[in-house]
Amino acid sequence: MIKKTAFIFILLVITSCTEKNEKTEQIINYYEGFKNSDYNQIKRTISDSLTIIEGDYTMAFTPKSYHEQFKWDSVFKPVYKVISLENQNTMIIATVSVNSLKFEFLENNPLTCRHKFYFSSEKISKIENIDCIDADWKIWQSKRDSLVDWIKFNHPKLDGFIHDLSMKGAIHYLNAIELYENRETKAMN
Repeated sequence: MIKKTAFIFILLVITSCTEKNEKTEQIINYYEGFKNSDYNQIKRTISDSLTIIEGDYTMAFTPKSYHEQFKWDSVFKPVYKVISLENQNTMIIATVSVNSLKFEFLENNPLTCRHKFYFSSEKISKIENIDCIDADWKIWQSKRDSLVDWIKFNHPKLDGFIHDLSMKGAIHYLNAIELYENRETKAMN
């Protein structure tokens, strides 16, 4: 009886470790998809419904709608780096560093955040942002607000870029940054 109980316990531990390894592999593959600019790689890691939570804001995606988010994000040329993965019961906490053109402008580059990853049928079903370790939200907000206000006054055709999460909106965001950063150069000439 003791041998049978020990065998069952060992089997449960091995199964649990295998599940955790598969989940960590899914997270690594998810970020590799961003690194490789390969949405199909990301799509293979996510569930048929993906929920992303950023503070009070909850976004629900299908694989098709998440592809639009991927395209928006890719315009900023992000470079993701998984720093650590911690197994915690049914979820995994990933600490991830991201460099991007947007974060560079917002003077929070790289931005290092911790995310809770939840799974359904071994695929990522929910990602919850816990915190951003090195973020300076005052600088972020100041830079963002200055950009939005300046664009609204000087380039009204681009106004609203901040809320447009399409690829076109991201391109407008980068155009707004470029115009804003070049404003002093043009004023000197």
